[in-house]
Amino acid sequence: MKGQILRFALVGTVNTGTYYVSYRLLCLWLPYLAAHVLATVLSMIGSFFMNVRFTFGTSPSWQKFLRFPLTNVTSLVLTTAGVYALVSGLGVDPRTAPLIAAFGAIPVTFLIARCVLVST
Repeated sequence: MKGQILRFALVGTVNTGTYYVSYRLLCLWLPYLAAHVLATVLSMIGSFFMNVRFTFGTSPSWQKFLRFPLTNVTSLVLTTAGVYALVSGLGVDPRTAPLIAAFGAIPVTFLIARCVLVST
């Protein structure tokens, strides 16, 4: 499991970079919360394929693919609430708030992803 956590962290780092670049680009055309949600959806698709193969060493399937976004609902809710609280409540720059908010969701996302991708 230690190896899985390390690989999950590496995938998470790549995924966070992908998310953040997408978020910043989308912010050019969309309000920050809409950009956050859309960038999250795009990065969740990439995260599925990286995690199913690299992190957990399993094969992708439609069942796993369709269930995987459900594992990230908690992460989406936590990060969206975090982004909103950081920007609106604490005055944090919307360009950096998602990076701060993401850290609190990582452990929960790992546990749920492992359950969905390994047990099916």
